[in-house]
Amino acid sequence: MHRDSRIVLKKNTLWQNLVRATKLALRTCALLPMPTGYEFIEDGGIRFFVRILSSLQRKNEARRKQQEAPATEMAMNPFLPYEKALFVGDISGTHVALLNKFNVVEHHLLIVTRHFEDQETLLTLQDFEALWVCMAEYNGLGFYNGGKAAGASQRHKHIQMVPLPLVPENPEVPIEPLLARARFENRLGTIPGFPFLHVFVQLECDIVASPLDAARKTFKLYAAMLDRLGLEPPDAEGTKLQSVPYCFLTSRQWMLLIPRSREFFDSISINSLGFAGALLVKNREQVEILKRRGPMTALKSVALPV
Repeated sequence: MHRDSRIVLKKNTLWQNLVRATKLALRTCALLPMPTGYEFIEDGGIRFFVRILSSLQRKNEARRKQQEAPATEMAMNPFLPYEKALFVGDISGTHVALLNKFNVVEHHLLIVTRHFEDQETLLTLQDFEALWVCMAEYNGLGFYNGGKAAGASQRHKHIQMVPLPLVPENPEVPIEPLLARARFENRLGTIPGFPFLHVFVQLECDIVASPLDAARKTFKLYAAMLDRLGLEPPDAEGTKLQSVPYCFLTSRQWMLLIPRSREFFDSISINSLGFAGALLVKNREQVEILKRRGPMTALKSVALPV
């Protein structure tokens, strides 16, 4: 395992690099945004933000070309080697920052391990260091889809980060009204409005002041969160496969972890952002499914029961 955790990202440069890389990648068609409309669906005290894809044509064409390509490492793993036009910057000796090629959210960042680690391995201290170096640069929501059943589309380990606010109206993360009602036992809490297994923690208000200190503290909390849910925590040394698929989210104020049972509700794929109150659907038929059944029912169906 590679553990060169030197931080190489120059402070206060990530957003500038991200914007510059985005402009260049759009100009060269390396970045292929997926246009969407949106609407809100209210359920369980949350105004769920539902994006509706206008077309999957670009993504389907790219996948077809990938399938037709020779079965090389590049064809199987888009991060090894990564597409140079999508490169944003070096974060550390273990991680790089890339653009999400098929982005739905503008300036969607991928925090990718330089060497292959499976998406079903638990997060490491080095993962948290790379994440918090980025989180300190601008206000964003970090998330990790722990395995295919949690919505991961690639096997190579990658944490994701999207700028806040998530939605064009307050609150900046749709689930925030429920977070204010969290109940705690010591530092680990639960949210009364969530009808599924989860654990929630609040973070110190100045945690981004020292990203490496933030990484150590949140890595320790992450291990405690897994343990509280009866899941295998990470080892101090080396990588370790997760015992259950899960979704993990973090802002600068809180962290949330939800074990998963499966990826799909009906025909709708749900990843970590769904548990932040932001869902993505392919067509109007899927919107009607969510309206009829309720987004909270969708989340409950793909998580583990309390």
